[in-house]
Amino acid sequence: MSKARVAVLISGTGTNMAALLYAAKADSCPFEIVLVASNNPDAPGLTLAAAEGIATWAQSHKGMGRDAFDALVDAQLRAAGSDYVALAGYMRILSADFVARWEGRMLNIHPSLLPKYKGLHTHQQAIDAGDTFGGCSVHVVTAALDDGPVLAQTPVAILPGDTADSLAARVLIAEHQLYAPTLAAFVMREATPDYWLARVRELAMAMPEAEETLSHGMPCFGIVKGKKFAWFSHDHHGDGRTALLVKISGAEEQALLIEQDAKRHFRPAYFGDGWIGIRLDTGDNDWDDLGARIARSWRAVAPKKLAGLIAVADEF
Repeated sequence: MSKARVAVLISGTGTNMAALLYAAKADSCPFEIVLVASNNPDAPGLTLAAAEGIATWAQSHKGMGRDAFDALVDAQLRAAGSDYVALAGYMRILSADFVARWEGRMLNIHPSLLPKYKGLHTHQQAIDAGDTFGGCSVHVVTAALDDGPVLAQTPVAILPGDTADSLAARVLIAEHQLYAPTLAAFVMREATPDYWLARVRELAMAMPEAEETLSHGMPCFGIVKGKKFAWFSHDHHGDGRTALLVKISGAEEQALLIEQDAKRHFRPAYFGDGWIGIRLDTGDNDWDDLGARIARSWRAVAPKKLAGLIAVADEF
């Protein structure tokens, strides 16, 4: 399976970027760093990234509006073919439009145990509050500052006599340990049967009068008190495949789909010519297309009255 392509945004030394970069060198790492970009052309992390053979881009944000600058960054990320974005000491508040473009695909590492101490001066705030632990958090980036879902945290003890600088030095060690495995787990979540089933369920249950049941050991989706229109198969009868099974027009379409892409399509055992298996474990699922196939399969089994009502609704 191909590695997820990650772009890293930095503003300074880029030590967290370096931790991600060196983790990505392992063959077992599920991500690779394809771009390091910065709003500071003098950021030392750019020199390290370039020396390690990673593409870099930098431009000062000074004199530019936030939306205009973020549009430039977005263009660079997309030109690099980025799947995900990792913020690693990127000292810019992102525009709402930029965050929306990368919704669910951008992470940040923050030097506190969120939801405590969002923003700056986190270590001093923890010391002033009399906390026994500071720490760091990796979270999904949302439009609100340091407010997205927390994926992982590492507590770091606050010692007697600690200053903000001494605490920050230990928290930075924890950050370097935490970010890479959290990012790895995050990009791999889309390569697990649980994730694929959740997506199939979301698409299937969005159809009118749909219900989920279990049949022959497989989750399946049908119209209430009606026929089945989708099945989720995971290593069924030991075939080693995870797939979506949907209805098609018949043997001719089945043969054509298999001929066009035999790695993805197959004739599901025990289902006959009116069904096609679409593998979900190939690493490049087009969920828009899969949603359309589920909808088409639903229409193939829906009662004429129900299908007709949907057709009328679609016209409006």
